[in-house]
Amino acid sequence: MKPVLGITMGDAAGVGPEVIVKALMDKKIYQQACPIVFGDKKIMQRAVKIIGADLRCRSIKSINEGGTEYGIIDIVDLDNLPEDLPFAKVDGRAGKAAYEYIEKAVDYAMQRKVHAIVTAPLNKEALNLGGVHYPGHTEILGALMGQKDFSMMLTSPKLRVIHVSTHVAINRVPALVKKERISKVIDLAYDALGLMGIKEPRIAVAGLNPHCGEGGLFGTEDQTEIVPAVEQARRKGYNVTGPLPPDSVFHRAANLNEFDIVVVMYHDQGHIPIKVLGFDSGVNVTVGLPCIRTSVDHGTAFPVAGKGIANSKSMTAALELGAQMAKVKFADILNK
Repeated sequence: MKPVLGITMGDAAGVGPEVIVKALMDKKIYQQACPIVFGDKKIMQRAVKIIGADLRCRSIKSINEGGTEYGIIDIVDLDNLPEDLPFAKVDGRAGKAAYEYIEKAVDYAMQRKVHAIVTAPLNKEALNLGGVHYPGHTEILGALMGQKDFSMMLTSPKLRVIHVSTHVAINRVPALVKKERISKVIDLAYDALGLMGIKEPRIAVAGLNPHCGEGGLFGTEDQTEIVPAVEQARRKGYNVTGPLPPDSVFHRAANLNEFDIVVVMYHDQGHIPIKVLGFDSGVNVTVGLPCIRTSVDHGTAFPVAGKGIANSKSMTAALELGAQMAKVKFADILNK
């Protein structure tokens, strides 16, 4: 049995529907998994027309009947948007609808009828205008699935990072860099890399302050919070190194291949190197959930929405990684 990928359509005013269509033009996706879109059939048909794809959209009532036939995009159709929704405009209707796609996919995931959720991008302003007050996908999924211990991981061909904190103001970060949270994120990194086929991962932990605090001259968090978390992980038998200066650790991981993943302390510390090294091929993974969640590592790209030119490499990579991780996590179900 192949894993079922629940693909949420994202903000319909952006490139989400188009990158989904482009990715599903690849027959290899259907060989690896059963892709099913949670979205709006009218909007997906519009995207097919814009791309000029030789694909057909079909509404399905049962999750068990979809995702098996190349050339057909099977859709759990929520029918919650007008066909003429404008492109490239922040619209509360699109934000609310995008949340509803996630909500529906989560319902199926919690029943183990969907094994991985693969998300197209949201627009956070539209989300809030639609009455949904979350900073992003990661927090939405954690809340809907009742999870508190989860984290954002970003992967690219040369580098992987996992975050201690994400969508918070930079002045709140030091208060969130705590031994307990860092220890949990190291655990999540170890488990997630196991699902990717890396059994004994080499984990680096980035420092928070310049030069890891330089003996307390530039801050004390590296010594008081990060060092104890690293020591605790080593006692568990993990191959963990750190804290390491943030200005060199990514070079060591990406270019010298010394580490399989870097634990980072805040949003931009991880996002910047990932996007420099692999903007078009990065994948966002939420780890610590009951199901697999992967996503494109880019936003709604309003400037190119509706033009048929959006790059779908990240969506393809997200679908492939979602299928790979789901096969390991749900091997007991899928191999029956």
